Amino acid sequence: MAFLLTLGSCKSTKSITGGEVDSRMSARNIINAHYSNQPKFKTLRGRVKIDYANGDESQGVNVSLRMEKDKVIWMSAPLGVVKAHITPNKVSFYNKLQNEYFDGDFSYLSDLLGTELDFEKVQNLLLGNAVLDLRKERFNSEVYNGNYQLKPKKARELFKILFQLEPKNFKIATQEISQPEKMRQLQANYTYQNISGNVLPNEVKIVAEEAGDLTTIDLSFRNLEINKPMNFPYKVPKGYDKITLK
Repeated sequence: MAFLLTLGSCKSTKSITGGEVDSRMSARNIINAHYSNQPKFKTLRGRVKIDYANGDESQGVNVSLRMEKDKVIWMSAPLGVVKAHITPNKVSFYNKLQNEYFDGDFSYLSDLLGTELDFEKVQNLLLGNAVLDLRKERFNSEVYNGNYQLKPKKARELFKILFQLEPKNFKIATQEISQPEKMRQLQANYTYQNISGNVLPNEVKIVAEEAGDLTTIDLSFRNLEINKPMNFPYKVPKGYDKITLK
């Protein structure tokens, strides 16, 4: 919660729609099309409006987003009041208003979003890619609400997964991961925009449940640009209190 709570006008972009489903298309071809249409960029920057709600608590904030693919995700709230720096090795953020910081592994984000996460999964979640590698197991496919729906042929013991891909670009329309025994669930729904030939999220709605505690996070991506020179300035100010997980 602290990560999002402590994190001008925006030009709206018309989202991508359309595309007809082919009920004869195999699950393997759907999955191959998803991976052949991954966004191809080195760096990405833009602005993200984050609306967060958990119980009676809600907040909206605009942040600057910078990303170097597979290496770093960086976010900064206005005036640098809050900054986040996520790499494959760790999650770090600080809050000038509370004089506190966090520096640790992905368990913080995993608890927040109700599923086990690492850097690759967080990046996939933000880019509209499947959080899990669909090429590692076999799926049944069907057409559902105008999308291709994939369910595993062999049910998993500990958690359930479901993916829906939109037919125009084979990007994720909806992805769900749940661990019923632990009362954990993550669902993410997407719409898309075209940025310099790359299909990237326009709106993402994330609903996470952890032991009956429901969190919703709405992300609106604006003014996205790819392959621009950028840096990722980040240094925790001296004298801040470290946040420790319970």
